[in-house]
Amino acid sequence: MRGDKASKRSEANIQGDIMIALASAGCLIWRQNTGVLPDENGRPIKFGLCVGSSDLIGVAPDGRFLAIEVKSAIGQPTDAQNRFIDAVRAKGGRAGIARCADDALKIAFDDAGS
Repeated sequence: MRGDKASKRSEANIQGDIMIALASAGCLIWRQNTGVLPDENGRPIKFGLCVGSSDLIGVAPDGRFLAIEVKSAIGQPTDAQNRFIDAVRAKGGRAGIARCADDALKIAFDDAGS
C-alpha cells in the first residue's frame, strides 16, 4: 500500500520534501519557475533562467552549483531539461532528476556531480 501512495504523490509535494531535506542538509536552495505570461497589452513575457532549467536551483554546502529537476514517479524530463542537467554537470555543478528527497540528497552530495 505504501508504494501505491508514493507513486501518486504530486511533484509539488515531492518538491516540498526535497526543499526541506536539502535545506536541512546545509544546501541553499530556491524554487525556480520558468514560463511565459502575457503582459497588460497581451505581449508575451518570458520568465525564469532559460528553457529547460531545473525546478530547484541552489548551492551545495561545498559551494558547488546545484540543479534538481523534480519529477513524480512517472514523470519524464524533456529534452531541454536533460540538456540543462548535462550543461551544469559539464561545468562542474551537481545536477539530476529527483523523484524523492533521498534522490536529491544523493545528487547534492555526489562528488561525480550527477
